[in-house]
Amino acid sequence: MTVELTQGGSVRGEVLSESAERVVVDLGFTILQVPRDAVARIIKEEAGTATTSLAGADLYRTDPVARTQSVKDLVNNIGDRVVLVKTPSGLGSGFIIHQDGYLITNDHVVAGETQVTVTVFANGEKGMDKQTWENVRIVALNGDLDLALLKIETPDNRKFPTVPLGDSDELKQGQPVFAIGAPLGLERSVSQGIISLKNRLENGRMYIQTTTQINPGNSGGPLFNLRGEVVGVNNMKIVAAGAEGLGFAIPGAVLKAFLKNRDAFAYDPANPNAGFRYNKPPRPEATPPKPL
Repeated sequence: MTVELTQGGSVRGEVLSESAERVVVDLGFTILQVPRDAVARIIKEEAGTATTSLAGADLYRTDPVARTQSVKDLVNNIGDRVVLVKTPSGLGSGFIIHQDGYLITNDHVVAGETQVTVTVFANGEKGMDKQTWENVRIVALNGDLDLALLKIETPDNRKFPTVPLGDSDELKQGQPVFAIGAPLGLERSVSQGIISLKNRLENGRMYIQTTTQINPGNSGGPLFNLRGEVVGVNNMKIVAAGAEGLGFAIPGAVLKAFLKNRDAFAYDPANPNAGFRYNKPPRPEATPPKPL
């Protein structure tokens, strides 16, 4: 079902319940309680109705005819779509998904910040050109998913090259993947690895586990397959004595759901408490270990 909001936009999912106070919607990865006065109408889709993912509607594109290439060729072809995201307190990576300047990064890269700059790298006539944009708007973010949607506001309505999103559900254990980002601020760095496990559960969240080297500064950057499609958003690594090659990325399926329902996560600097409440999932009580 589609729940249209009075302030514009909509969210899609299964309506679990309706009352005079609220409408409860299952978005697939979280339960959203929408105040009744924020709901314009509820559209029930008929069985068998096909939905199409359009860049204009969901802000991302797919590439059904993408072919497997070498990492070297892919970096040359799509490396200019990966950006550096800076705030007064730190930096991270991101990637452009829509030609109007919409890009993805992690929530923890921009959370609590009001000044965000994005540096875009492009192949110029005399090498790599670097341009920094200071007029960057936070469109939507969610701390539980650790995803943020930003938009570069340009005076000339510039069109940017974009990366396609792939299907993270099709990932296979041992499949080659690679990352582009700015670990420790070292911009345009490339690292390669394999999928260790596509559905690793950590702290109540589902991640893609990969041997691709992920370091501070890679946060928010893309994890690519060898078709040049983004299959994950690099998020964290496990740092411990003797631990190596334990990187994690947010699955592309979660990113797509975030984008389709971005109005539910809309950022309002004047009113951070927008009235939408996200319930924490129930956690099982810790059971003390039994002696063997």
